[in-house]
Amino acid sequence: MVPYPVTLDVPYGLVEHVSWLIYARRRELNSPWRRLGYFKQALLALARLRKNETFAQLAAGFDVSTATAWRYVDESLDVLSAWAPGLHEALTGLGEGDFVIVDGTLIPIDRIAADEPYYSMKHRKHGMNVQVVARPDGTPLWFSRATPGRTHDLTAARAHGIVQACLTRQALVLAGRAYQGAGATVRTPYYHHREQPAHYRKSNRDHAILRAPGERAFAQLKSWRLLRRARCSTRRIGTIVQAVHALLTCIYSG
Repeated sequence: MVPYPVTLDVPYGLVEHVSWLIYARRRELNSPWRRLGYFKQALLALARLRKNETFAQLAAGFDVSTATAWRYVDESLDVLSAWAPGLHEALTGLGEGDFVIVDGTLIPIDRIAADEPYYSMKHRKHGMNVQVVARPDGTPLWFSRATPGRTHDLTAARAHGIVQACLTRQALVLAGRAYQGAGATVRTPYYHHREQPAHYRKSNRDHAILRAPGERAFAQLKSWRLLRRARCSTRRIGTIVQAVHALLTCIYSG
């Protein structure tokens, strides 16, 4: 491997924030000395998330062993994921009359055809299902843990407690057709609207316009290239999603 200088397109303040979290973690473990300092470990982890480079490439760039690069990234992801807000915490700021958008996406993974639980018939590829609760402007409020890609969106939303949590908060939920039958405060488009009166078709168009910004939440999630095609254990994808969520929360609050 030949190292080369590269620019990481994240705010400088974000790297500093992550480095402070790593500093606190090292103090907690009573492990102040490492091969890389706090700032460089933060930079290493963010480079992995943002650019999806292999550990061998990262190791060459930061002049550490591949095992050390893996260990530092893994530790940083655990530190970040612990700061991701929970579902009820994310819904706390909603006022009366507010609504949220609920949707699901697939995080592609490398798997063979025999791994049926991870194969999504909708997307025709292997992956992990992740649900999002977003504000009307597309700002993500909460991302779920990852479940096998075969999981139906409605099943995932119920399993994660999204439907019940929104009902408890009396928050109106706009969702796609995959969530039909959710009940509670969930509103979905009319099915077979072409056979229905004109006002049903207009209602579906209005529903689609209001729900469209929800796609921005997934666009922001997948701007971290590691989640465009995850080359890691499926058990770590949920941690990666929560780590990215913590970073996005920091960006919005900063």
